[in-house]
Amino acid sequence: MKVAIEQAELKDVEVDLLVVGLREGGELPTPIATAAGADDAKSDFKKLSLLRPDGFPATLLVGLGERDALDAERLRIAAALAAKEAKRLEASSLAWALPQSSDDGAAAAALVTGTILASYRFDRFKSAGDDEPPRLESLTLLGPAGLADAASTARVVAAAQNRARDLQNTPANVATPSFLAVRAEEIAAGADSVSIEVLGRPELEEKGMGGILAVSQGGPEEPKLIVLRYSGGGSGPTIGLVGKGVTFDTGGISLKPGPGMQEMKMDMSGAAAVLETVAAIAELGLELELIAAVPSTENMPSGTAIKPGDVITQYNGKTVEVNNTDAEGRLILADALAYAAELGAERLVDIATLTGAVEIALGSTYAGLISNDDELAASVTSAGEATGELVWRLPLHPEYKELMKGTVADLSNLGKKRKAGTITAASFLEEFVGEVPWAHLDIAGSAWDIGREYVGNGANGFGVRLLVELARRHAA
Repeated sequence: MKVAIEQAELKDVEVDLLVVGLREGGELPTPIATAAGADDAKSDFKKLSLLRPDGFPATLLVGLGERDALDAERLRIAAALAAKEAKRLEASSLAWALPQSSDDGAAAAALVTGTILASYRFDRFKSAGDDEPPRLESLTLLGPAGLADAASTARVVAAAQNRARDLQNTPANVATPSFLAVRAEEIAAGADSVSIEVLGRPELEEKGMGGILAVSQGGPEEPKLIVLRYSGGGSGPTIGLVGKGVTFDTGGISLKPGPGMQEMKMDMSGAAAVLETVAAIAELGLELELIAAVPSTENMPSGTAIKPGDVITQYNGKTVEVNNTDAEGRLILADALAYAAELGAERLVDIATLTGAVEIALGSTYAGLISNDDELAASVTSAGEATGELVWRLPLHPEYKELMKGTVADLSNLGKKRKAGTITAASFLEEFVGEVPWAHLDIAGSAWDIGREYVGNGANGFGVRLLVELARRHAA
């Protein structure tokens, strides 16, 4: 979508739909205030009124609610509502009169983000039809020229989030580990600052990455460990991002129930977020050093699949009893975390659809955050608050680690008791980060079905904006 900043009078804007925010106690511009129906417009948050003033394009009034309650999240929602109305009206161009706020840059970014995310469609596998409404092609913000950088950054990051949604939505017979590797190669080819290494089965066997190999052995798709390096300079510590890339998760021998299993094509949502975060960081040219590791495989049941009770050896040499083959994400993340630390990551963040328990605990409103470092946890939390991708920190404690000890091996991939499932999974991962400050994001409840106006209930690319914001603050 094209995004532009203009300094123009409302009457001079040439768009299909003009949008004006209406706050409690606020006044409309004179030409709009005299239009038919303007007196009935309500300022309540999310209320919409469509006017057709003489000499103006169709004008949508969006209620913003109480003046003191206006923040970036409300503006993202307001922008999404306007984008959906634009779709209904078959408008291809839209302009927003920038509402007054304490931070015009954040307001502009929120409007761009909400508009682009709400305009998302995934129709790759649909036959072309004549009844498809036109896409929203352009967004104009009516405000100072100095907002251009904020708007441009928001456009880049929102577009990256939509690409992550494309990866999530692509069916597993197309979006295989090799498919993700090809996308990573495209990212590397598009930026001189990005290099790539892809480890296939021979390299994984040579390095002893028993977690990725074990999970992959039940299916025909070749596993991949995709490593992207971004070299943007900067003087801060090297960031490591690790994203779970299970392109389809049946549960393996510990088979999942059939209803809803089609959603398991999105068990690579963490991988999608990490890949497109790197692409956005490269496009923005942030000054930092970054290592991204994406372990990718299917988890399939067959005569060659790993069995409950089998013992494997992870990359760092620790042995694991695989007591549930549906707890596979932690096995592949363990190898990738240890490898990223070995490659020089000095701050590690992993993101994964890891446990159903996190949805029970937090629903879709918050992702679970577990960390061994207070400063890093605070940084992740703050970045999530800025982007609306909220996280809630859960505790670590030696008693949780005790639940993950093995009987005949060092560790078990499943807790001894059915409690604290999200935390015990993270406690397992902590065994593979050494002394590196590390934060784990469990997005199993937040990667889809979140229900916010700007992403709806489908794949939402959760984590892209949070991770880019974290990187931006690190680079500052």
